Order: sequence, then structure tokens, then C-alpha cells
Amino acid sequence: MKFRSPTSHQRRCLLKLGAATLAMAGTLSHADTFPSRTIRVVVPFAAGAGTDAMGRLIAEKLSVVLRTSVVVENRVGASGAIGAQAVAQSAPDGHTLLLAAAPFTTVPAALPSAGYDPLRDFTPVGMFAQGPLVWATHPRLGVNTLPELVVLARRQPGALNYGSAGVGGINHLVLESLKARTGTFITHIPYRGIAPATLDTVSGEIQLLTGTIPALAPFIRDGRLKALAVTSPQRSPALPDVPGMQEAGMPDFNVLNYFALVAPRGTPGDVVARINAAMSAIVAMPDVKARLQRDAVEPAVGTPAELDAFLRRDFEGWKQVVQRQGLKIDAF
Repeated sequence: MKFRSPTSHQRRCLLKLGAATLAMAGTLSHADTFPSRTIRVVVPFAAGAGTDAMGRLIAEKLSVVLRTSVVVENRVGASGAIGAQAVAQSAPDGHTLLLAAAPFTTVPAALPSAGYDPLRDFTPVGMFAQGPLVWATHPRLGVNTLPELVVLARRQPGALNYGSAGVGGINHLVLESLKARTGTFITHIPYRGIAPATLDTVSGEIQLLTGTIPALAPFIRDGRLKALAVTSPQRSPALPDVPGMQEAGMPDFNVLNYFALVAPRGTPGDVVARINAAMSAIVAMPDVKARLQRDAVEPAVGTPAELDAFLRRDFEGWKQVVQRQGLKIDAF
């Protein structure tokens, strides 16, 4: 049988068919093979911290929904930057995820040399939960509301000391945001973590700090700390007697600690969609809802596009605070 070479038209058709077949095969391979091995959720903070507990909750439930092994890996250092860098450099296949919390955006906003860009280096997967911080002071300071604190700070510039979990973190930048809005000067004292800052506030060594509601609520309830306001416009159901920022005279002040999953840039969209769908299923579980309520955060799962928009607003907002305050942070 004599073989006849295909015409140029036939060659073009064959090439198009081959390209379409390869594209379809690639799409099917993403959807059909994920997950193909253990998924790592990198938590960029120490075991036992609030962020770690949230990461372990997500990992436990992801393993159930995705029917695969999901492990937590703590990559500690540089206010979360070490873990973020590790994930940014991982294979973009959905098997390595970062538990992103507030420092994910505050740290690179305050320190451009943090080693990662939260917008360019990652693919948003989905929000999980979010909730406000609470302003708390030592009772001996004698103020009962945030406006009273502002009056005192204006009367005694630099006399008040504020403790944070470290430079560039949300506890630090929320203070700078308050100072920028109120024209006050409060001395920032960075600690290595919020726990020692809390203990020094309870003992009266320093006068003021912000922290998550679960971390500070025991001290507030037994009277060792005085809650002035939560950092969201409205009150938190976890502290119903504590006003929000709207009642404090700053209705547009809204600072939320958040928990989300992000993946390395370039992670396939169908893989991202599958993990996002799993997160939606998780937050609908009754035991997860109860756990989030106990931790004073609310489920906030949404689309990857919604998380992308949130991260952009958060990152740009904190950069503006840093620029407005003229913060010069060279290292953690």
C-alpha cells in the first residue's frame, strides 16, 4: 500500500487535534489525580499557638473531606515569614498549603525585605474564619473606654506603654493605625510573642495591648484586664458587653485577624476549586461551627477571588499605615 503524505490542511487539523487532546489530558490529570499524596499544611508559628490550633483543625477536617492524609508542619521564624517563603518555593500542585493569618499581610507591608509578596507569590484558595482583636488595659490605668484612653494618651504623650507580639505583626500595626487616626503617641514595646506581653500587662509592667479574644477573655472576665473595645465596627458575640469601634467613635476602623489557605503561585485552578469546596464543607460541620464560636471567630469561607480581593485590601491598607507613620523596620 502506498503511503500518501497528509496535505498542509490535514497537518494543521492533526496539530490542533493533538494540542486539544494534550490540553484535555492535562486538565483531566489535575482533576483526577489530586490528591495523589499527603497534603502539607504549613503553619508558620509554633505548635500550641492559636494559629497552630486552627491549622490542625483544618488539616484534620481536610483529611476527612479529601480522603487523604493531611499533616501540619510548623515552620517557625521571622514572624511567619520563614513558613511563607517555604510554601512560595514549593511545587504548585496543591499538596503544599500555607495557613495564612494576619501576619501574612502585615509583615511584608511593614518589612519589604520579608522575602515574599503575599499577592504575587501565592494563589488564594479560600478564607476559613475571621474575628476581631480586643483592646485591653491594666485596671490601674483608670480608663474605661477607648475614647478615655485617647484623651489620656494625648495628655501624656509617650507615657503609655503598649505590648505587642513583635514588630510588623497585627498587634503592632493596629496600634500604629490607632495612633495615626487619633494623633497620639504611645510607646510600642515588642515582645517575642503575645503571651509575655499579656503577662506584663496583667502584672502592670505595661498598660495596654491587643490580643485575640480567646487569649485575653480569661483575664478580662476575672478582672485582671479591662476590655475597652473590640477592633471591629460592631460588638463581638464573644464579648457582648464590650463596645465595637463604631461606639468608640471610629466607625471605619475595622481590623480582623483571619485564617485562610493559600497555595504556591501557579497551582491549577481545578485543584484550588476542589480544596475551596472542601473548606466550604468543613465550615458547615456542626462541630466546626461550635469550635469557631468557642474561639470567638466566625466562618468566612468564600471564593478564591473573594480571598484575593480581601488580601489586596488588607495588604495595601497596612502599607498605607506604615507609610503614614513613617515606620522604619529593618529586621524582625
